[in-house]
Amino acid sequence: MNDVSAVYARNKVMQIRVGYDLIYEGCQPTPMIVTLGIHPDRADDVIVPDTMAADPQVPLETYLDAFGNRCTRLVAPGGPIRIFADAIVRDSGLPDPVVEDARQVPVEELPDETLVYLLGSRYCETDRLSTFAWTRFGDIVGGWARVQAVVDYVHNRLRFSYPDARATRTALDAFTEGKAVCRDFAHLAVTLCRALNIPARYCTGYLGDIGVLVDPNPMDFSAWFEAYLDGRWYTFDARHNTPRIGRIVIARGRDAADVAISSSFGPTTLRQFKVWTEEVVEAT
Repeated sequence: MNDVSAVYARNKVMQIRVGYDLIYEGCQPTPMIVTLGIHPDRADDVIVPDTMAADPQVPLETYLDAFGNRCTRLVAPGGPIRIFADAIVRDSGLPDPVVEDARQVPVEELPDETLVYLLGSRYCETDRLSTFAWTRFGDIVGGWARVQAVVDYVHNRLRFSYPDARATRTALDAFTEGKAVCRDFAHLAVTLCRALNIPARYCTGYLGDIGVLVDPNPMDFSAWFEAYLDGRWYTFDARHNTPRIGRIVIARGRDAADVAISSSFGPTTLRQFKVWTEEVVEAT
C-alpha cells in the first residue's frame, strides 16, 4: 500500500502524542529563549496542552515573537536544567494537500506580509543562487509545477546524513557540498523559491512516522517549508518529497535562525535531547 498508505487507510481522525525532554548545562545563571511550543494555529487541536516544565523550577514567561511563534524566556541556573513537555494533538489524518493548478502570484500582487519571505536571510543566500535558479527553473510554467521542480531537484541533489550535520551550513554550502540534514533541504529549497519570486518560509515541528515505514534513527524535530501560491501557504518537504500525515508546526520564520529551539545568552551545553511523535492507538 503506497500513496501515504492509501491516505492512511482512507483517512481517520487521529490523536498524536508529541513532546520533548531536554537537559542543558551551564556554569553560571544564563538567560535563554526556547521556541518549543506548538504553534498557535493548532490551538483548537490541542487536547492535552504542551505545558512546559523545568527542573529545577524557574520562572517561565511565554510570548509571541514577530513571526507569531510561541517562545519562552527563562534564566537557567548554573548546572543542569531539564526542560520538558508532553502533549496530545488532534489531527485530521489527511496528508499534505497537493494543488497542481495553484498559480504563482506576481510580486506586485503579493500581500505585504509575504514580501519578507522573498528576501535573503542568514542561511538563504538568494543573491548567490539567483542566476542558477532562473537558468534551471525559469522556463517552467505554473506556480506549483515550479515549486515541485525545485523540491525534486533539492531532494535528488542532497544526500541526507546525520553525521555530517553542521549548524553553520547555509543553502549555498548544501548546494556545493551535496550533503544535508532536513534543515539544509529546507534552506536550499526556500532559497531557490525566493530567487524565483515565490515567497517561501522555513518551518520546524513534529513529523512522526505515520503511514510510512518507521525510520530507525532517533526521533528529532523536523524541518520543511511553505510556499505562497494562489493566495495561501502550501507545505512542501524537500527531504521526503512526498505528502505526509501528522505534521505539527512549532515555528515558522525566514530560516533556522528565526526558529532555533534554544538561544542561550551565555555558554550552555545540550546534554540530553529526546523528542517523541507517535499516534495514540486506542486499546482494543
